[in-house]
Amino acid sequence: MTPLNQFALSSDLISELLRGMRLRGVEYHRIQAGPSFGLGFAAKPGHAYFHFLAVGTAVLRAQNGSLYELSAGNAVFIAQGEAHQLLSSQDVPAHDIGSFDAAPLSEAVCAVDASPGAEVSPSTLIFSGCMEFELGSMQGLGGLMPDLMLIDARGQRYPGLMPILATMEHEVRSARIGFAGILARLADVVAAMIVRGWVECACGNASGLVAALRDPRLARALLALHREPARDWTVAGLAAQCNTSRSVFAERFQATIGIPPLRYVTELRMRLANQWLSLERLPIEAVAQRLGYTSQAAFSRAFKRITGQPPGASRQMARSMAP
Repeated sequence: MTPLNQFALSSDLISELLRGMRLRGVEYHRIQAGPSFGLGFAAKPGHAYFHFLAVGTAVLRAQNGSLYELSAGNAVFIAQGEAHQLLSSQDVPAHDIGSFDAAPLSEAVCAVDASPGAEVSPSTLIFSGCMEFELGSMQGLGGLMPDLMLIDARGQRYPGLMPILATMEHEVRSARIGFAGILARLADVVAAMIVRGWVECACGNASGLVAALRDPRLARALLALHREPARDWTVAGLAAQCNTSRSVFAERFQATIGIPPLRYVTELRMRLANQWLSLERLPIEAVAQRLGYTSQAAFSRAFKRITGQPPGASRQMARSMAP
């Protein structure tokens, strides 16, 4: 396989993996603050935080106490939804973002004034988002993502990000008609590009799945599997995608990804099932049929074996968390 063909195959597989990602903004804040401010953000499992500093400087204190200095144009992505603070300086006390008065700007965007007084021109402007974050078929990579990603838009990992962040900065500053909805959509795009950049850069070389993305002897099988998860796959059928023997394929798959091929097939199906049940609210029977199961009972057994709970529990949890 030529390097160009190998790159195309890897890119196709990365695209297929990213296609299953769900990133949906729940709430956004346009925050203006004076010279002294302290903003606290509570932990939200299953969510991600995104912050963009349009004007001024700030200090981010992570859940583990680490401090990060931010300047205008910096963006931060917190994939695990961990608690953190945005401060004017590290010795300023923080108050939960929900404790500030918020004026609605659009359906999901509010304006927050964290200034202690009536400054005519705030010294700091921040656009902040909290998003439901579901990696879909990439869910196994979720635990490998850094707790916090500080974005240098000028770096090679994020080509094309600078103009989007520049547009965000302009929208935050100008506050023109319709700016709130535009900012919310741009924030979703930026967050998705951050995740893509992390995947494309091999996730810090921390995952067997990412190693498989670069291996043409496995990538063809993975691409076919992710495109057709409901197909009645066998080890021989997956090996045929790579033009290799069943035994060689199974051994290489186990060595690279860490689990047998058919175990990976089942785990992929159950990750997709959990997404369809909890986010898309599909009926259990419809999910079972979509994944190729001949009976709801067989699907339910497989789901519980992989996730530890029946599929109905995922639906109930989704209903309890619905706004």
